[in-house]
Amino acid sequence: MSKAFNLSEYMSESIENIVKNILKASIRNPKETEFIIKYMLSVKQAKNKRDMLESKGEHIPPFFMGSIASNCNLHCKGCYARANKSCGDKPKSSEISEERWGQIFNEARELGISFALLLGGEPLMRRGVIEKASSVKEIVFPVFTNGTMFDKSYMDLFDKNRNLVPIISIEGDKDQTDARRGIGIYNLIMTAMDNLNDKGILFGGSITVTTENIMTVTGKEFVQELYNKGARVLLFVEYAPVAKSTRNLAPTDKERLILEEKIEELRKTFENMVFLSFPGDEKYSGGCLAAGRGFFHINVSGGAEPCPLSPYSDVNLKESSLREALKSPLFKKLKDNEMLLGDHVGGCLLFEKEEDVKGLLGL
Repeated sequence: MSKAFNLSEYMSESIENIVKNILKASIRNPKETEFIIKYMLSVKQAKNKRDMLESKGEHIPPFFMGSIASNCNLHCKGCYARANKSCGDKPKSSEISEERWGQIFNEARELGISFALLLGGEPLMRRGVIEKASSVKEIVFPVFTNGTMFDKSYMDLFDKNRNLVPIISIEGDKDQTDARRGIGIYNLIMTAMDNLNDKGILFGGSITVTTENIMTVTGKEFVQELYNKGARVLLFVEYAPVAKSTRNLAPTDKERLILEEKIEELRKTFENMVFLSFPGDEKYSGGCLAAGRGFFHINVSGGAEPCPLSPYSDVNLKESSLREALKSPLFKKLKDNEMLLGDHVGGCLLFEKEEDVKGLLGL
């Protein structure tokens, strides 16, 4: 990929392209058009809020990630969330309440945060929290889902609230997806995509990139199929090994170079789609974006963490406001010690520096 690549410029141009296409299709899709026009205005207002706070020495990231559910209806092979015990078959008693999540979303709006990624477990297992999110129209909520729970009721909720954007996990072709997620899951995902597309709901896909599926998921044929289904956003996430036995699945420098080159090709071929790579794209932002530099993570129990792959916390949102959580001593130490900076050659910086992060907390 050319060194001239600018992630923020690419994001702005890609979103504008999507908006233009939605406007062209406005006869078919007036709900999406109305929401997009209002949201673009709120994005500018949100940036003004963040800039004002920045001028006073207070940095607010443009987005955060929130793991809203601690349970999931699937048992995917090599699941990071199950391995670190943040996800299981039953909801944890320590989960943040629906009411508190609603407050957090409103606090985010007041601070000028424009995006909040909702994760799990399976986030659709907490409909009440999804409904709280739907009411905060100034924020777009990409909902990272396994795609198996889109019944009519959920379809109606997403149809009425265009600030909820489904991001459906897929592992590649039918065999690859079913091998990791379970027999029959691929067909459920395809049905969900068809139904979302029929209603003109903007949605995307999330792909965990491994040494086994990289050539499939970066291929033009695979992406064309998702594009034809209606997907307009694709997020490539490098697999994080949950145990020594799965390290062979984690991308090496060789696969990261392939991923970078393939994504550059895809961006040129599919101009009406947004392609993002995590953590790959971070190197164009001068280092790791975690710990509030560009984003942070709220775990299911309320802990403010640098990142889902660095699950350590010294502030809890049950007792603190969102604004206070961003002043986490751990976040400050990570920035002061320059653990987030430096050349980003691939892989997750904080995941690789786990012992250093624990050391800052005295663990």
